[in-house]
Amino acid sequence: MNRIVTFVGTLAGLAERVGNALRWVAPTLARLTVGLVFFQSGWGKLHDLAKVTNYFTDLGLPAPAFQARLVSTSELVCGGLLLVGLATRFATVPLIITMCVAIRTALWDQVDGLGNLVGLTEFAYIALLVFLGTHGAGPLSLDALIARAARRPAGDRGLPVTHATSRVLG
Repeated sequence: MNRIVTFVGTLAGLAERVGNALRWVAPTLARLTVGLVFFQSGWGKLHDLAKVTNYFTDLGLPAPAFQARLVSTSELVCGGLLLVGLATRFATVPLIITMCVAIRTALWDQVDGLGNLVGLTEFAYIALLVFLGTHGAGPLSLDALIARAARRPAGDRGLPVTHATSRVLG
């Protein structure tokens, strides 16, 4: 019995080490997946604003031409920010709002319960965006690069060393 407990403990420790080593994968895949989807969607919408405006008019959205430009630009810009991992926590907010509005206006007739709601692709995007908004872009992002640079002492960032600093440093 003691061997089994030791073996299970060893396996659990191994699984934890592997999981920690691969911790960068989840935010990177989430960011790239949802970022690419929104970037492409925004690009396509911006290149056919008349079609998007007509669709928003059919949905009964107020100011459909303005909304079409706003949504298209938000998707393109925020999707691009997610792709490179810059201002990730902020970029998720407009996209979450966009998905909530899309579900409520265009897809609500398909929702007759929680199972249908959770089964929507747009809901999956919301889940990924909430994950990115709460956990950040991960270590393979511009956000992480900027954070690392901000934590380094001034002398390590290639900043000029003043005369007073050079006396202190020797």
